Amino acid sequence: MTIPALQSANRFLGRHGLLPQTRLARLCVALAVLLAAWTMIGVHGYVISYRLALLAFVWCLLVLGYRAFTRRFMWRLRNRLVVTYVFIGVIPLVLLATMGIVAGYLFAGQFSTFVVTTDVRDELRRLESANRTLTHQVAGALRRKGTLDPRELSINNEAFPGRQVTAYYRGHTETLIGGSHQFTPPPSNVLDAVLIVDNGDLYLRAINHAHLSDEPDDELVLVSSIPLDKAHLEAIISNIGVVNLYGGSGDRPRAAAPISSTRIQLGDEDVDKTPKVTCGTMAPPISRLDLEFTSFTPIENAMHWQSGAVRHLLLTVHTRPSMLYNRLFRTLGRFSNAILGALVAIAVVFAVIEVVAFVIGVRLTRTMTSSVAKLYDATQHINQGNFSHRIHVSSKDQLASLESSFNSMTDSLQKLIAEQKEKQRIESELFIAKEVQDLLFPRDSADLDGLELHGICRPARTVSGDYYDFLNVGPNAVGLAVGDISGKGISAALMMATVHAFVRAHTLVENVPAMAAAQGGSPAPTERITCCPAPGAVLALLNQQLYRSTPSQKYATMFLGFYDQQTRQLTYSNAGHLPPIVICADGSHHLLETGGTVVGLFGDMTYPEGRVTLNPGDIVVAYSDGITEPENDFGDFGEERLKQIVQENRGLPLPRISDAILNAVTDWIGGEEQPDDMTVVLARAR
Repeated sequence: MTIPALQSANRFLGRHGLLPQTRLARLCVALAVLLAAWTMIGVHGYVISYRLALLAFVWCLLVLGYRAFTRRFMWRLRNRLVVTYVFIGVIPLVLLATMGIVAGYLFAGQFSTFVVTTDVRDELRRLESANRTLTHQVAGALRRKGTLDPRELSINNEAFPGRQVTAYYRGHTETLIGGSHQFTPPPSNVLDAVLIVDNGDLYLRAINHAHLSDEPDDELVLVSSIPLDKAHLEAIISNIGVVNLYGGSGDRPRAAAPISSTRIQLGDEDVDKTPKVTCGTMAPPISRLDLEFTSFTPIENAMHWQSGAVRHLLLTVHTRPSMLYNRLFRTLGRFSNAILGALVAIAVVFAVIEVVAFVIGVRLTRTMTSSVAKLYDATQHINQGNFSHRIHVSSKDQLASLESSFNSMTDSLQKLIAEQKEKQRIESELFIAKEVQDLLFPRDSADLDGLELHGICRPARTVSGDYYDFLNVGPNAVGLAVGDISGKGISAALMMATVHAFVRAHTLVENVPAMAAAQGGSPAPTERITCCPAPGAVLALLNQQLYRSTPSQKYATMFLGFYDQQTRQLTYSNAGHLPPIVICADGSHHLLETGGTVVGLFGDMTYPEGRVTLNPGDIVVAYSDGITEPENDFGDFGEERLKQIVQENRGLPLPRISDAILNAVTDWIGGEEQPDDMTVVLARAR
């Protein structure tokens, strides 16, 4: 076979799961190939190795079969419970039933043989008693007359048909009753009544001795003998079945074991399989369970008449349970059937109880396994992402409670996933809002030749409620606005966008006359900055707009100022915002506090304006409350620390100064969450 063909075969076997995966499976395949090869070529001198390999192969098959059984059949909980129930409930019953059947068979067999041997012994005792009485009569006759005359003896032979009585006295043998068969004198060790083997025939014989005088040889021996044939054995045994007696040869018996098709070995004796004596009949069965069976027992007290040696006979009884039952309870007469009926009724009740217990066990097993199967099926649905699947709860036990808990868990998971999706949607919208808000903050430089500007806002959340802007109002003028909207989150961000749009819309140069009129009159020519809008007027208009269009609890603080490069003056108005700090080049500082209250909270408010001249090197610091109000164990961050940081870094670029301020505030907060939006706007005169 070529290599591509082998590879194709391996792929085919692997695709169908036929390749051995474990070392034990590969060993089993190797042993199978080895055994097949040895079988084809012949093992001859390798018989022992072949048998060892065969045993190893069978052991591997058993282990692999057990593994496959436990991996596939025992995977399901129902099968495990069924096997457990079989081991706990069924196998013990089977073992007990088997033990009962075996014990019943042994008991019935021993009882049947016991009945037969007991009847034979009773017959021997009866024969011995009759022979003892006759011995006394014969001894009396001999003492009186010295001779024996059978006609003078009163012998009743009706109780023992076929009995032969022989007397032995002073070397003479006299047959008193029976045929002409002459027995040799009995051996000295044969006493009382015994089962005799004489010339291959079986007899029941009773031997009695009587001393007529003190002389040693003045002894009478009287022997009563009954042939143990079919007629006599049937007369002794009553309705027990078919009885067979094996043995009776002159050789010595030992135990029952077949040695050929026609002979049986009894110890050291080989005898025919044909029984010596057979008697009895088999009664018809009373039911299908009334089966025939055979039992046996050795008879070890038989004697050989000529030698006095012990002989072992074999007794077999072929009978039925009904025959043994009738023999056992025959003393009860007609009540024996009542006992049998009671036993049958008890057996039926026990069988019904066992069936009911089995049905209950199966139902309980199905209840448990069905719940586990439902839970497993539900987990598969959850694994596939179907969180809407629910288990139908149909009971009120602990497993049903587990099913309800599973339903509750999936319901919670479904709600959690929905909430997570909603959260992701909101976060996505917030991210878009942040991108939009970032566009509102100035990105292009608004610096003038005489003024350097920089601003930064770090939101506490995704979007910010702080506001800052740089307003290009002319070639030599610029506006700067800093605000803080009440609240946080989306609502503050939306209001911040409204403020941004309004301020941008009302700071155009062409709107200056209207805004001046709205502020309340025309200022003096020497006091007006004709190129810049009036910050107070813009704030008044903004206040009216917010007051009319926003809820009463919404408001904003605002610092709005316009710087004229020609006059180096900053005209400003503060609407409730933290006053910006002007840090002068000579180290002094002052606050820009002129203005009014917050915008949007009250209607018809006016906002006074203030002016400040900025010399080269002066820095204006505008900020929100997120800079000065953060706390730790030492208190607020405060304006003093803000001034100190700006003073220490005043020579650095404005972005470096703002970074120093934000880093200082962050270090002041420590590991806590940022409490508020942080906004810093810096303006430095050149």
